[in-house]
Amino acid sequence: MSTYVIGDIQGCLSELKQLLKKIKFSADKDLVWFTGDLVNRGPKSLETLRYVKSMGNNAVSVLGNHDLHMLAIAYNLQKQRPSDTFNTILHARDKDNLIDWVANLPLVHSAYNGQYVLVHAGIYPAWHITQAIQYASEVEQALRSEQRIEFLSNMYGNLPARWDNSLKGTERLRFITNAFTRMRYCTEDLRLELTSSMAPDKQIDGLIPWYKLRNDSPDQQIFFGHWSTLGLTTQKGIHCLDTGCLWGGALSAMKIHQDASQEFTLQQINCNGELSPLP
Repeated sequence: MSTYVIGDIQGCLSELKQLLKKIKFSADKDLVWFTGDLVNRGPKSLETLRYVKSMGNNAVSVLGNHDLHMLAIAYNLQKQRPSDTFNTILHARDKDNLIDWVANLPLVHSAYNGQYVLVHAGIYPAWHITQAIQYASEVEQALRSEQRIEFLSNMYGNLPARWDNSLKGTERLRFITNAFTRMRYCTEDLRLELTSSMAPDKQIDGLIPWYKLRNDSPDQQIFFGHWSTLGLTTQKGIHCLDTGCLWGGALSAMKIHQDASQEFTLQQINCNGELSPLP
């Protein structure tokens, strides 16, 4: 049995199928972890949801910001932006089943005694992994309960910018959601900066990539996507696998092993790109 981590798909189903073929993925025994953002902007968001859902227990996906945005639109809590491509989902015969399936996806997936962690954007620097999983469960519970509409109604916004365990209600859930699905940079005092998306060599002074502010154990491995301008990055236990398929980059799959001392191997396919190429 092999386990692969695949970066953001965003509706690029043709490329996903090509990549699974290249890695010789076996639906009988292999596992695939998706870093979230299954949908939006690419040409086949509906088909991508159906395909990943059909993989059953052979696939795990965490929630990305585009997935959550789709949920808010599906419940008429937000209007589609010009770049959104949700119409096929919103008018699909199986819309309700797909929406409920997405709403039940986790924010965090951990395996191998918590040493491997899958998230969309990252793990807030002040949180230990066990804390992160606990806080993620608060949002997951809201999405899987009668609180779903209330949560999605109040999800948008950049404040509060800094974590305080005394946060309650809407502000607490919003911060947790932003940390897991939108974070790229923090300030030195651990405030989220949610407007900058440039690569680290082009960032505004005073902003630090979230992973450089963490102090995890040497064998802790965090897999994430979300940051196409960062691109493929593997260093000190962090692995970014958003290689910009949507933007004409690549779709990447990293084969991982239960024993982290074994070298992770990477395979990629080039993508046509549905939007303007990466700078």
